[in-house]
Amino acid sequence: MKKFAYILLAAAVLSACNWEFKKQESPETLSEQSENTGNQLNQMLDTDKAFSAASEKVGMNKAFLEYAADDAVLLRPGYMPIVEADVIKYLNAQEDTSFTMTWEPIGADIAASADMGYTYGVYKVVTADTTLRGTYLNVWKKQQDGKWKFVIDSGNAGAEKQGM
Repeated sequence: MKKFAYILLAAAVLSACNWEFKKQESPETLSEQSENTGNQLNQMLDTDKAFSAASEKVGMNKAFLEYAADDAVLLRPGYMPIVEADVIKYLNAQEDTSFTMTWEPIGADIAASADMGYTYGVYKVVTADTTLRGTYLNVWKKQQDGKWKFVIDSGNAGAEKQGM
């Protein structure tokens, strides 16, 4: 009877353990995944740069509408988050003919799944007599058609100070 109790106790303890076996990836598979992630990171960065070039060429509003995902969110000073359909209304209400806005990514990262990532950097707004700078952050998501679109765009005015 004592033996049975010990066996029962051991079975209860073992069944309470959460056994999780992870599939061990081969070095070749890991290398392919890493290469794909690197390629996707470069594509995402290229998309951010093309987004800036489009802003300079066709105007900020048209560029934002072209590169925004359907579920995009804009974070703007003085506003609650501007979400989805309201993004279109907000951008269409903004005047963008008296300035040119461009930016340059200075950092980026991408998820191991290579379907979501972010870029950040410095933007520049040039008017007839003034140049303003600020920082930005874009969160990107790879769409079903393989294109990268931003799902969150945020900017902060003022980029004169360096670090802490």
